[in-house]
Amino acid sequence: MGKSLLQKVWDLHTVRTLESGQTQLFIGLHLIHEVTSPQAFQMLRERNLSVRFPQRTFATVDHIIPTHSIQRPFEDSLAEAMMEALEENVQETGVTFFAPGSGKQGIVHVIGPENGLTQPGMTIACGDSHTSTHGAFGAIAFGIGTSQVRDVLATQTLSMTPLKVRRIEVNGELQPGVTAKDVILYIIAELGVNGGVGYGYEYAGDVFDRFSMEERMTVCNMSIEGGARVGYVNPDETTFEYLRGRPYAPSGDAWDRAVSFWKSIASDADADYDDVVQFNAEDIEPMVTWGITPGQAIPVTGNVPRPEDASGEERANIELALQHMKLEPGQPIAGTRIDVAFIGSCTNSRISDLRAAAEVAKKGQVAPHVRALVVPGSEQVEAQAKAEGLDEIFRAAGFDWREPGCSMCLAMNPDKLVGDELCASSSNRNFIGRQGSPTGRTVLMSPQAVAAAALAGEITDVRNVL
Repeated sequence: MGKSLLQKVWDLHTVRTLESGQTQLFIGLHLIHEVTSPQAFQMLRERNLSVRFPQRTFATVDHIIPTHSIQRPFEDSLAEAMMEALEENVQETGVTFFAPGSGKQGIVHVIGPENGLTQPGMTIACGDSHTSTHGAFGAIAFGIGTSQVRDVLATQTLSMTPLKVRRIEVNGELQPGVTAKDVILYIIAELGVNGGVGYGYEYAGDVFDRFSMEERMTVCNMSIEGGARVGYVNPDETTFEYLRGRPYAPSGDAWDRAVSFWKSIASDADADYDDVVQFNAEDIEPMVTWGITPGQAIPVTGNVPRPEDASGEERANIELALQHMKLEPGQPIAGTRIDVAFIGSCTNSRISDLRAAAEVAKKGQVAPHVRALVVPGSEQVEAQAKAEGLDEIFRAAGFDWREPGCSMCLAMNPDKLVGDELCASSSNRNFIGRQGSPTGRTVLMSPQAVAAAALAGEITDVRNVL
């Protein structure tokens, strides 16, 4: 039997098998940011250890950075302290830092790919759960904790438990208005938030073959929300064309050698999988979450579940979600009033996301009661968006245009929900308290669906706007 990409990349990066059965895995690329790295660097100092391969680690600031103004010092003293710690740590160790104003700062999972750092066949680690994003390039990429950030800095290796592989095929033609975000929300709703535990997800089929790299990144980004440790797409010509000419991508003869290697690490036609799941593209509609996990999602044309239609733990989860979300069992999700609209995050803040949302935004005005903001994923995305006039389209429609950063995806910066506000969000998590208020409510959807909700003042079927 042949091998999957995950098996090939795992084998190529295996240093040794430990007595525990885990693999000591070499990490080709290490990405860090200001939140999970300060403690790791301090641990190195306490042990008198250095960064083993500083040229393999790249730093940015994204989680805590304000998006309304990057003037220093930051108003939040903790954010300023984290920023100062990162600046000191990279200066001491020689780690490359994409600082604000450099033209390369941004969300860690946006800047890695756009600079050509993320490449097929790599092992990639970052102290952030959505590192699976980079799997879109045929890399094996996973989020790690602070102690593991320390381990990678000190040894460039990790102790990892081998994974099973599930191939998820989506074949057919997507309906107009259905996006990559809808595809991954549909997959998670079908397989469950714990369905991928112990697995790496390989995404394949007609739909993924046609997807752009940015669409593939959106799907791989949310693999972790389905319980999978990693998610990836086999590299192909779409991958190679995206990487060609980027700052850290190979060039000249090295490019040809790299492409030859990249092709070789794709899953074999007779690869052995632990599980195969198939979905029909035609069955997927624009999706929206109604509950408090990404798996609690339904088509925008659907109705909120009724607890009595479920049993046991599932029934209890539905009851808890309905109570928090202040929704009535059986009510249509469309027509639910929103208070905030957020377009951004490592899931959906790339240039193609902003273009798609702008096409909707130009069709009207943000509803008077809605607070709407657009946050580009990086300084490069911001510059490109401004060159295309997208910022002006959003401003003219009543959106607030911000500086690059994680923003309202999570409550580590000033962009937060207040009270029980309901936010239509293009981010990746709708957990209780995720956006800063313990009573705040989040519904996940595609960027263009968020834009449509902002104009309507309520959840609406984006296909009606398009």
